[in-house]
Amino acid sequence: MNELVIRIGTFFIVIGVGLLILFIASDLANQPDFDYFFLSMISIGFGWLLRRRKPPPPSAGRFSMFRKAREGAQKRREEKKK
Repeated sequence: MNELVIRIGTFFIVIGVGLLILFIASDLANQPDFDYFFLSMISIGFGWLLRRRKPPPPSAGRFSMFRKAREGAQKRREEKKK
């Protein structure tokens, strides 16, 4: 169920971006239609509210070697100070 809510949030964000592009196009045509702008802001906001429930992705561990080397260097510095 949680995955479905996140996907619906993404859908609303995409729709909101599309409506924002329509607003920009109408503004460039010197006939701005602010309905597109307001609907896009509402859609993006609602999509963000649904999407923010997504948990952060797990760490990929790509830089674990650098982190271990840095921690080892810090330990050696602390041992030298003693």
